[in-house]
Amino acid sequence: MPTVALLVLAAAIQARPAATPTPTPSAAPLAVLDGQPITAADIEPIGGANLTNARMQWYNAQRGAVEEAITRRLLEKEAKARNISLAELMKVEVEAKVSPVTPEEQKSFYDANKQRYFANVPEPEALKQIEMGLGQQRMQQRRAEYAQTLRAKSNVKMFLDPPRTVVSADDDPAKGPADAPVTIITFSDFQCPYCSRVNPTLARLKDRYGDSIRVVFRDFPILQLHPQAAKAAEAGACANDQGKFWPMHDLMFANQQKLDLASLKQHAATLGLDAATFEKCLDSGKHAEEWKKDSADAEKAGVQSTPAFFINGRPVTGAVPYEQFADVINEELGRANRPIPAEKAAPVAAASPAAPPAQ
Repeated sequence: MPTVALLVLAAAIQARPAATPTPTPSAAPLAVLDGQPITAADIEPIGGANLTNARMQWYNAQRGAVEEAITRRLLEKEAKARNISLAELMKVEVEAKVSPVTPEEQKSFYDANKQRYFANVPEPEALKQIEMGLGQQRMQQRRAEYAQTLRAKSNVKMFLDPPRTVVSADDDPAKGPADAPVTIITFSDFQCPYCSRVNPTLARLKDRYGDSIRVVFRDFPILQLHPQAAKAAEAGACANDQGKFWPMHDLMFANQQKLDLASLKQHAATLGLDAATFEKCLDSGKHAEEWKKDSADAEKAGVQSTPAFFINGRPVTGAVPYEQFADVINEELGRANRPIPAEKAAPVAAASPAAPPAQ
């Protein structure tokens, strides 16, 4: 029976984004058979996800250790500057600022998780485990928050480089200059609901970072789940022929239930495209090979689902929060010695006096 502390740790591990990047294959031989070298490029298709997952796990382990080393040094430095011991610093800045776990919170957690974790544990013992586990979680969170305030006042540079995937933009539709310090290559599916959900995040990133990022769109229709996605990908390419890829992109994502042939042609008419040219392009399958090539490149890069992103080759999988994208972009801008734009304040809507209070 796992303790609450272990459950907290397990949840933190599960929350890490899954990724399967493929580093640039080295030309150096790993073995030689009858005078013929076997290189990293030769074993990538054989090792597949096992190799790439192992690389990412090793990077995550290193990164976690480096981050902890930074935190410890920051805390030790602050304790020395204040002429107190590290234990005293932790007591003042961490322990004293963590609220205790109340009996009500313990009982609420117990009731919500009784069947899953505490079916064979007496309630008093379970409540003690919960108090300890949630207390440790709060301590860890406060320690991390305090360390972050110290880090913001220090000069910290990260040189540990993550595994990266070489993925070509392949002349696909893009927003942003070709020489932008950060390139985000997107593999997406017009019928995928998660792909639709991440589009506002990408728009927000473009609004903040401007010409510092280039966003490239590549197709990866998951045909087993989304049978209309392939033709939608072709519709995007046909619209691109007339300089209207991004308006078609936005319209198709906004109408994911209307991706049949008739609807795609109606979308083109709505956008003012030349109808005859668009319909001939779509009906002929002129651009079918493009999404097939994109899909093949995605599979070579280890992509198994959509949406999938490569930020300067660094994988980000799924419709993850804005902050996760921003963290990677900021780190890449730092590596390139480029300024990091401040987050733009979201517009604040005026409160209506007649509006009811939030529930």
